[in-house]
Amino acid sequence: MTGILGDLPVQTALLAAAFGYLCGSIPFGLVLARAFGFGDIRKIGSGNIGATNALRTGNKLLAALTLTGDILKGTVPVLVGWRWGVEAAGIAGLFAFLGHLFPVWLGFKGGKGVATYIGVLLGLAPMGVAVFAVIWLAMALLFRYSSLAALTATLVVPIALWLWGDSFIAGLTALLTVLVYLKHHGNIRRLLAGTETKIGSKG
Repeated sequence: MTGILGDLPVQTALLAAAFGYLCGSIPFGLVLARAFGFGDIRKIGSGNIGATNALRTGNKLLAALTLTGDILKGTVPVLVGWRWGVEAAGIAGLFAFLGHLFPVWLGFKGGKGVATYIGVLLGLAPMGVAVFAVIWLAMALLFRYSSLAALTATLVVPIALWLWGDSFIAGLTALLTVLVYLKHHGNIRRLLAGTETKIGSKG
């Protein structure tokens, strides 16, 4: 296979995609919420399976474990993929991300992807995580909107990676950013309308 995937064999690319998707589609929020006795997390708060909604149960340990699981399911496939090069790592990361957003086990209705985005980034370009963290914290402190902080951070990361010369990883993270924005369409509408819930509020 040539082009964007370099010399990566088709079979390796397919295996990386399948492994990444299966890892990414593990619904940690749903599984852990049930294990903690909260039932179906999709019936709580926003109905999302991610860590932010897990925190709405009031159980910080549940939220922390969900966050950790959602990050690692992006990182692990990437690290495995690195054995065959950056292209395989990128494919594994992309499909892990897609698995989180569209898990086959939940009717292709998954999370919004921010934690798994961080996980993929951690495996591909750890310095990008530092950029993400700085931007997220700055925006969160200034405006107190978690969604706005995440949207801004995911927008800046590909630009930073491109400026550092990592064109392949920058392009991949740009694609992930587009998907993050698509999954946050409701948050974007609320931000524009001034009705988005702020960090620390109970709404």
